[in-house]
Amino acid sequence: MDFEAARVKMVENQIRTTDVTSHSVLNAFLSVPREAFVPEKSKPLAYIDNDVQIAAAADGRQPRYLMEASPLAKLLQLAAITKDDVVLEVGAGTGYTSALLSQLAGAVVALECDDVLAAQAKEALARLNCANVTVVTGNLAQGHAAAAPYDLIFIDGAVKEVPATLLSQLRDGGRLVAVQGYGNAACAKVFVRERDTFSENAFFNASVKPLPGFAKAREFVF
Repeated sequence: MDFEAARVKMVENQIRTTDVTSHSVLNAFLSVPREAFVPEKSKPLAYIDNDVQIAAAADGRQPRYLMEASPLAKLLQLAAITKDDVVLEVGAGTGYTSALLSQLAGAVVALECDDVLAAQAKEALARLNCANVTVVTGNLAQGHAAAAPYDLIFIDGAVKEVPATLLSQLRDGGRLVAVQGYGNAACAKVFVRERDTFSENAFFNASVKPLPGFAKAREFVF
């Protein structure tokens, strides 16, 4: 399979056609080999216009997915990432979004709750020389306070609520990008910290797969 041609087709047919115009975001999707972050048997499906499963449900854990390219690109564009940004990615999976973020941001902390996925992410990111990404493991809803504060927190999947613990790890002026809610009613939102207050703005509907560990997250009180 010609993965490079499939990658170009993904950008032209799935991403550009959904109002993604950021050159840095488009170039990141053109540069990062999506096939490097999916299981061997799923490599022919790496560029389909859909989510790609990277881990099956097991031992009470829900399945995990690489997010469909179009909503992922729209969310990254919404994040308005610069090379000055220190980013916390919540729900790194096998590291695909981490690799995209590595091209857009100055430094990335990629947080993953599954040890197996985290190990796969470390290996794939090392092969691609994503030296500005640090993979850590831990509870997703708790974030990674050790490296806080962050300019951007990017939640790589849908959550029912954005917990106060994550918002507290933003620096003053920092923003958090998340898809809040499940199914077709879910909405892409940006939360911005201004000292000890937080504003919230909704932008577009996005139906993406949920992340584990957020079902009982407490609502932040503004």
